[in-house]
Amino acid sequence: MIKNNDIFLSFINGNLTEKAKKEEKKSIIEICPIRNVVARFGNKWALLVVFILNENGSTRFNQLARQIPDISTKVLSNTLQILEADGLVKRTVFPEVPIRVEYELTATGKSLVPIIVSLTEWAQNNMQSIMEHRKKFESLS
Repeated sequence: MIKNNDIFLSFINGNLTEKAKKEEKKSIIEICPIRNVVARFGNKWALLVVFILNENGSTRFNQLARQIPDISTKVLSNTLQILEADGLVKRTVFPEVPIRVEYELTATGKSLVPIIVSLTEWAQNNMQSIMEHRKKFESLS
């Protein structure tokens, strides 16, 4: 394994190898909060799932799917797995026939909600201006 000092020295000496470049990139991703954490829930579906779970509380998979009609079951399942893996969502399986599975936000997931609300408000307040700037930019291109 290449150490950070090795990467730095390789870079200074002008002979940064491909392996060193890959190792450097990997280590930056691992320590950068934006790339490591936010990228995991920053897609359009994850934020919406968090918002809906906050509104509904404990929710079954099919109920979530009905509330987001344009998401496929595969994408919803993957999104919930990512949110669960990161500790934002708790999955509870009830030993019933048929099995009942419910999802709810953890304390960490709930702490994300005010940020989503702020971002939504910012988007609503600035959307018209942003759209005007896009249109102007596209007409110059």
